[in-house]
Amino acid sequence: MAARGDAAQRGPRPRELRTGAAQRRGVSEAEIIRQGIHLAAMANRVWDEPLFSRTFEGRGRTLAKTEVRDVVADAARRETETGTAA
Repeated sequence: MAARGDAAQRGPRPRELRTGAAQRRGVSEAEIIRQGIHLAAMANRVWDEPLFSRTFEGRGRTLAKTEVRDVVADAARRETETGTAA
């Protein structure tokens, strides 16, 4: 017995969700399925390097909001004065 295209689903609900999503977005059901497969593949991708591969030495404490604002403002001021972007 040959498997139907939606044999992986259990019951009518997944097909209804796909159909509704496709109609709302103005695309085909096949496009919804392709995007779902792509999202699943990206969610399980193993990256070559970690997202935060660099570490920085700090003061050993979390800066206060005002300290962060001052540091960013000083850096922006320096860039404006020298005419270079970081």
